[in-house]
Amino acid sequence: MTEATFKVVCPHDGAINRVPLARLAENPLCGACHERLFQAQPVELDAAGFDRHLSQGELPLLVDFWAAWCGPCRMMAPAFAAAAPMLEPYVRLAKVDTELAPELSARLAIRSIPTLLLFVRGKEVARHSGAMTRPEMISRWVGDHLHK
Repeated sequence: MTEATFKVVCPHDGAINRVPLARLAENPLCGACHERLFQAQPVELDAAGFDRHLSQGELPLLVDFWAAWCGPCRMMAPAFAAAAPMLEPYVRLAKVDTELAPELSARLAIRSIPTLLLFVRGKEVARHSGAMTRPEMISRWVGDHLHK
């Protein structure tokens, strides 16, 4: 029997790594750059990085669409960052600045910020607009949508 593996995109160099499910929690390193694949913090993505993680990565992807001028976005940022160690390595957390990726925001119909989008196997499965101010809220919201 073959052990289940996941394709994980390196947050540092974008390399695709195959990681056995049983080893996800063992701080795996990128085969190309040898940096940790998970660092218990969200990954900052531009549009190309988002597309790579979405199309090549096999982990659920939770993305915070935000902007620096947005008060509720800044209010939610610490909770989103604190949710990363709660959800990794089984969910990849990422942030996309809507000011730097307006075409991506338009393509995904981001109408207000902050907006969280949860993707599984490249498909959007959940969306939440508005700030969640506690990491437990974010983690529970993700869990509710992954276990449907």
